[in-house]
Amino acid sequence: WAAKIDLATEEISYLTSGPRFAFDLAVSSTGRVAVLDGTAERPYELSALEEGVRQLTHHNDWLAAKSLAQTRDVSFRSGKQEIHGILTLPLGYEEGKKYPLIARLHGGPVYQFSHEFMFDWQYYAANGYAVLAVNPRGSSGRGFDFAKAIYADWGNVDVKDISAGISHVIDMGVADPERIGVGGWSYGGILTDYMIASDRRIKAAVSGAGMANFLTGYGADQYVFEYEQELGLPWRDTKTFERVSYPFFKADRITAATMFQCAGEDWNVPCIGSEQMYQALRSREIDTVLVIYPGENHGLTRPSFLSDRLARDAAWYDKYLKAE
Repeated sequence: WAAKIDLATEEISYLTSGPRFAFDLAVSSTGRVAVLDGTAERPYELSALEEGVRQLTHHNDWLAAKSLAQTRDVSFRSGKQEIHGILTLPLGYEEGKKYPLIARLHGGPVYQFSHEFMFDWQYYAANGYAVLAVNPRGSSGRGFDFAKAIYADWGNVDVKDISAGISHVIDMGVADPERIGVGGWSYGGILTDYMIASDRRIKAAVSGAGMANFLTGYGADQYVFEYEQELGLPWRDTKTFERVSYPFFKADRITAATMFQCAGEDWNVPCIGSEQMYQALRSREIDTVLVIYPGENHGLTRPSFLSDRLARDAAWYDKYLKAE
């Protein structure tokens, strides 16, 4: 929220309210303040912070004539921990009807889904899906201990939290337990690999820019320092590396049809992670495909590739979650 603080009394006056997200604060030489501000139903617009919030741009006014899916906060228990998520209901949602569910998994892992406009959530909802965005342990926004809960223990409590979220939406009567999908990019892709190796309810997955064999990641990506600080040395602490690499070393657990994607020039999470998982599933005769976007780095930037990725994702989910 945007707010003013009286420096003399330390009294806080809120300028905005309700679920929303604001970032990229900018202050001019004269003290004027601007910020990007939006909600789950309204993309970011530039606003000035004055006595209130004055919207400066109106690039997305055309959306007022469009039907958008509704989002709601959900909370649920995972063991003794309360977990937060954001649920986007299918467009035209009918209470009592069960829908295919896509669990979206964020990168980072120290990051969080917020009350911001996410085009992919709306796109899937418009095509008949419920979308659950989970902030599992390891996410930001809940303090140091919450973020550190996955330290040297990736794919454990975070996976349990995501599975608990899926169960919660099933128990709400929204999700069809036979039509569950997951997907994400970067650590979201890593989490996708963990999920398909852990939760047999998942029928379809899209793993983008993921890594499942961290023995291979060592020296191939930019995280040598982090690996050594958190996991140790591969030749000395091999079992630790293998433990967090269970999607690859326990690939015989996986039954979900999975599309793997990566960017050809990615030095952050190189394609070797996706290539190895693709080959593991192919060797096991599990439906799989590998898509490499040439000339791109960790985050895709070309509009044609962004459009292609979303179309491929939707077609993949439709094939396995909507088939009669």
